[in-house]
Amino acid sequence: MQTETAHKRVDIHRNDTVKVLSGKDKGKQGRVLRVFPDKGTVLVEHVMMVKKHMRPTQRSKGGVAEQESPVSLSKVQLICPNCNQPARIGHKIHGDHKVRVCKKCDGDIGGKKSARG
Repeated sequence: MQTETAHKRVDIHRNDTVKVLSGKDKGKQGRVLRVFPDKGTVLVEHVMMVKKHMRPTQRSKGGVAEQESPVSLSKVQLICPNCNQPARIGHKIHGDHKVRVCKKCDGDIGGKKSARG
């Protein structure tokens, strides 16, 4: 029986640009569509495409459709919008906001959260 790990903190948010580190789509870049923190996965645009066989209904014709499949958080890395390179993420507190910071260029990534004392 396989247990799913629950990630306490997910540093990748929706609409971030990420790079795939390993797997069949290694090297691809894409925008994050959804984050599943309880499963530890993200849905990245045009990455890990799978074919889904759709049954015909009154609304749709049916056939074979392509859709994204979730990728593990450990297989993607955030691309810094300032230096345009994959980088690790740090955190700094600016006033009453907690801000994500690029470890390479030390620039703010965004995604402000209120810091709790």
